[in-house]
Amino acid sequence: MEYLFEAKNIVKQYAAHRALDDVSIEVPKGSIFGLLGPNGAGKTSLIRIINQITAPDEGSLIFDGEKLQPHHIEHIGYLPEERGLYKKMEVGEQAMYLARLKGLSKSEAKQALKKWFTAFEIEGWWNRKVEELSKGMAQKVQFIVTILHKPKLLIFDEPFSGFDPINTNLIKAEIKKLQEEGATIIFSTHRMESVEELCDHIALINNSKKILGGEINSIRNQFKQNLFEIQFKDSVNGLELPEGFLEKSSTHNTVQVQIPEQESPNQLLALALKSGEVVGFNEILPTVNDIFIQAVEQKNQS
Repeated sequence: MEYLFEAKNIVKQYAAHRALDDVSIEVPKGSIFGLLGPNGAGKTSLIRIINQITAPDEGSLIFDGEKLQPHHIEHIGYLPEERGLYKKMEVGEQAMYLARLKGLSKSEAKQALKKWFTAFEIEGWWNRKVEELSKGMAQKVQFIVTILHKPKLLIFDEPFSGFDPINTNLIKAEIKKLQEEGATIIFSTHRMESVEELCDHIALINNSKKILGGEINSIRNQFKQNLFEIQFKDSVNGLELPEGFLEKSSTHNTVQVQIPEQESPNQLLALALKSGEVVGFNEILPTVNDIFIQAVEQKNQS
């Protein structure tokens, strides 16, 4: 597997506080990589290091096969959680200024910005002051200038903050499209449902250490509890289960059963078929939110 970005054994100390303690991540090319963790875990410190806002005390950083250098910043787009636009400037002027900083010519910047402003339905705000924008519209502008120069690596820190569901879906669709066009994305959020929907790899940081990482489906399988849901065409009065099989919940026509690790799901299905007509049978894998909570609690108790 090819990696666009690698952080190896990163340590970052602020006075008496260790923000990152021997943290390593590997971000595959073309992936959407979820950087997860509770508040204060160290995510923002790692993002600042990737953007060369600050430097690690120990460890190494690799970008597209090379040691991370200042010139690599032109290949990185960063949308911080704390947005910042100059409130007294006109929206178009501000966007042009930021686009020019990314290396676009005046004509390239204006053409690309007009296209994005139209797509995001904010073209009528080009000559208005930034301070007149709603929070959601201001974030659309910042999203646009983050991706405008088509960087290899995009870093989105809580990109859906302040968006209503319609605009959240709009931004999600654009993020997926950017991935399809070849971008690699690091995505930091507290919204676990968005991680489920968008990410294919994740790393979980807690108390300055990485406690979990890898391909998301592999991690879900790692945390699975052999829990199966059976749907019947008609209502059932429960199942006669052998020792070790545990009925976790039931409704009039749905039963969830946890089976022993050494047992086959086929045995449960055979039992279910004796109780009625089965119209659905599937394994329930834990959600990313379930894994997040379980992994953090286990680490805090160890």
